Amino acid sequence: MASIFDDIDISGFPDDALKDHQKYEHPLVERYATKEMSAIFSPAMKFTTWRKLWLALATSEQELGIDISDEQLQQMKDNLYSIDFDKAAEFESKFRHDVMGHVHAFGDVAPKAMPIIHLGATSCYVGDNTDIIQLKEALKLVRQKLVQTLAILKKFALQHKDVPTLGFTHYQPAQLTTVGKRCTLWMQDLLLDYERVTYELENLPMRGVKGTTGTQATFLELFDGDHDKVKALNEKVCSKMGFDKCIAVSGQTYTRKIDYNVLSLLSGIAQSAYKMCGDIRLLANLKEVEEPFAKNQIGSSAMAYKRNPMRSERCCSLSRYIMSLPPSAANTHANQWFERTLDDSAIRRIILPEGFLAVDVVLNLLMNIADGMVVWPKVVEKHVMEELPFMATEVILMECVKAGGDRQELHEAIRLHSMDAGNVVKGEGKANDLLERIAKDQLFKAVHDKLDTLVDPKLFIGRANVQTEEFLEEEIDPVLEKEKGMLGKEVVDGVNV
Repeated sequence: MASIFDDIDISGFPDDALKDHQKYEHPLVERYATKEMSAIFSPAMKFTTWRKLWLALATSEQELGIDISDEQLQQMKDNLYSIDFDKAAEFESKFRHDVMGHVHAFGDVAPKAMPIIHLGATSCYVGDNTDIIQLKEALKLVRQKLVQTLAILKKFALQHKDVPTLGFTHYQPAQLTTVGKRCTLWMQDLLLDYERVTYELENLPMRGVKGTTGTQATFLELFDGDHDKVKALNEKVCSKMGFDKCIAVSGQTYTRKIDYNVLSLLSGIAQSAYKMCGDIRLLANLKEVEEPFAKNQIGSSAMAYKRNPMRSERCCSLSRYIMSLPPSAANTHANQWFERTLDDSAIRRIILPEGFLAVDVVLNLLMNIADGMVVWPKVVEKHVMEELPFMATEVILMECVKAGGDRQELHEAIRLHSMDAGNVVKGEGKANDLLERIAKDQLFKAVHDKLDTLVDPKLFIGRANVQTEEFLEEEIDPVLEKEKGMLGKEVVDGVNV
């Protein structure tokens, strides 16, 4: 019998259907990326920076005696943002060269400056220096969001610093810690990431004015063999573009090890985020902690009762991608032959922007999760009290010995009671009755009237709450004070789940 589905083309769609939706859309850009980070890696940022670099070069050349008029420089300055992208594409198609396409597009709107645009430079002058500038601006945004994340987590850690909770080693119950102390473990990782970002920003060099193979030969020719003027040109351009440092030596490009260092840093942030969100996902399963859950949010299309940790899962998913990027940068750097090969170009266009776009989303997610994270104290306490009797046996034994008991006899009795209680918990699915067994055993008469006080969870957290206070005061507060100007900056994009 014929089915209405029989003539459906399951391999595609008609050419004239859905004309506006036949092109692949990158989910990182279309679904996740923020306006802030996207702007840094946008064509507008890239090509206006090219024009600023050309103006910085021409201005510095004029200052060092090259015959360039103020009128030429003014035309360049007046047209930094008047880019005709269609015209640039036409020129690029004609010359088969993206930089020359934009040189001619710039010259069209600044015709008097056309003869001196890009004077002495190679393509990497605008390409590599713009890359470095974009990395710098992106790192500044990442640093801001790391600081904001630490500020939010500080509030959570303080609020829950005294709440005892089970510690886990091997994901098996271990000694108690506190909810706030566990949060400081996440913060410690992010603090290390902040320190690495800060170091990278303070030490990131601009490529500067280096020439086709890094020898500055063209500029030496331009300045009639005056080495001091060539050095001054390099310093002036770097200073105008906001850099205190320029890379000491280079081939045609800056060393691609810088790209590796930056992506390794982003991988470190992703590792921290993955660790934090992995913990939250496990705690959500225990029903001790939950990430924010919107009023109308649906956890599962099939199971209406579910509250899935979707933000944390997304964070882990994106972090896993970020952590995969450094090997690509390592291979790119290792395979740069001599002064330069072009096999670095295509992959860098992908991995550098995408690494930052993804990290930016991850940090937005961390802030959102931390700001709305819910702790269920009664569930936390229930789990603590299920295990605490076993942990309290050493204290009970010592108290009984102090009262004149035989340590070996008491130890054997506790061992037997613990095994029996464990069988009840695991074999019968009942509550831990170890304390009830001890309360009925006359060997432990010395502690019968104070058993409740001996198993107060707060007696078993060690210095967890104090460590939390010390960490926040000694490690986090100085950073928040130093970077307090960042705390009030608005995060433009929210989190959609």
